[in-house]
Amino acid sequence: MKILSSKFKQILLLLPLISFLGCSEDYLEKTEEYTIDSENYFNSEDDYNNALIGVYDLLQATYVNVLLGEIASDNTLSGGESATDVIGFQQVDEMTHTPVNDNLDDIWDWNFAGIQRANYLLEFKDKTDFTGKNKIIAETRFLRAYFTFELVKWFGPIPLKGDERFVLGDEKTIPRASLDEVYAQIESDLQFAIDNLDYTAPQAGRATKGAAQALKGKAHLYQEEFPQAADVLTNLINSGPYELSDFSTLFEYEEENNEESVFEIQYTGEQGAGFGCLQCSEGNVAVGFQGIRNYNGPAFESGFSFNVPVQEIYDLFSEDDIRRDLSILDIVAWANATGATYGEGYKHTGFFNRKYLPRQNDNLGDANLTQPNNYRAIRFADVLLMAAEALNRGNIDDGLARTYLNLVRERAGLDPSELSGNNLTEAIFLERRLELVGEGHRFFDLVRTERAAQAIDGFTSGKNELFPIPLEEIEFSAGNWQQNPGY
Repeated sequence: MKILSSKFKQILLLLPLISFLGCSEDYLEKTEEYTIDSENYFNSEDDYNNALIGVYDLLQATYVNVLLGEIASDNTLSGGESATDVIGFQQVDEMTHTPVNDNLDDIWDWNFAGIQRANYLLEFKDKTDFTGKNKIIAETRFLRAYFTFELVKWFGPIPLKGDERFVLGDEKTIPRASLDEVYAQIESDLQFAIDNLDYTAPQAGRATKGAAQALKGKAHLYQEEFPQAADVLTNLINSGPYELSDFSTLFEYEEENNEESVFEIQYTGEQGAGFGCLQCSEGNVAVGFQGIRNYNGPAFESGFSFNVPVQEIYDLFSEDDIRRDLSILDIVAWANATGATYGEGYKHTGFFNRKYLPRQNDNLGDANLTQPNNYRAIRFADVLLMAAEALNRGNIDDGLARTYLNLVRERAGLDPSELSGNNLTEAIFLERRLELVGEGHRFFDLVRTERAAQAIDGFTSGKNELFPIPLEEIEFSAGNWQQNPGY
């Protein structure tokens, strides 16, 4: 986390932080000299706070979730240098991915590592008492819910172990829980966070009551529990401190953690990073990966040209929609206006994800791996559109749904919608696509609303709604876990 980055490395060396799922021999060799157990840790408030920092740190590794959430959709193509550049990205783009895919492995491993860190703290939550401990527990449970929700989106049912760490051998005895059980834990964790956190965090980037409400509403929406989603999201809109901000600067460094930010993952460019451990980077790896190839010009830095938007999404914006050119960079128009030069990568479209292009700054180390751009994980605009969808699809209140939709449209410079019923539903779906393009939500919006097969080339119904459990995990389980259908 940017707010506590000076402590990260020492904390990460101390905690047994990787889950038993996806551990590598190399990692175990590096960490075997460090031992933390119930006798010599969790004896003070500082111990709990430091453990919490370790849980937050894994949020930075979720950059790959964001990249692939777009690449898998109809918004963007994989890009890169060639057809073999990060082959896992290419396979997901073309819907040819299998259980052997390093990048899908990363999503599984790194999110489970986040759960393991959270469970380590929760396992010893009753060991030492001090004032304010419930807030630490609440933040920890929010983070566990965040990582768990990411995993259930990607892979469906996952194994659960309550408030205990997984240990080697559990993969052979603990089954994949049902979807209902997974969502029940997510909702329980988030309700605890709602009940014990405030709308204002003690430091930027930490979980709040509003973040927990937003994620709980989203979890209900994914289950098509529209009344529950509408209830928690409208409560957040009416009670929370959030509002829409100026879209023209929304994704710039100076506007991080502003009034529109409900939950924001913190990054910093103050520490170097290397390709040997991308999840160790304190910078936003996704930003450099999306940069313009061989770029030389103002404002931006060069990058690897992955996740390139397609012509279709650019053309969906109306000419008077201010979001179009603030969300998607037309490189030809930009080069003509500024004299910039650039190269063309694989699947070049002429467009780049401007929201998360690397800006010129004084970051250290490899500029492609240490970009300080925070990820706006949950924005108030997303909350408004989720609430509108729940109100409309749940046949609860189309008038209020239009009000929320039109707040987003008004900021974009568009006329208000007067639609209702199914036409309003389609308008909300379109608005989500335009407002949130480049932010990693599109694939899952298509899947949960059963529109993916019509929108995504190569998508096979009954299979591609979920991604495959990594082959090594299936093999480790010795038949205890069944692979997802079609893989």
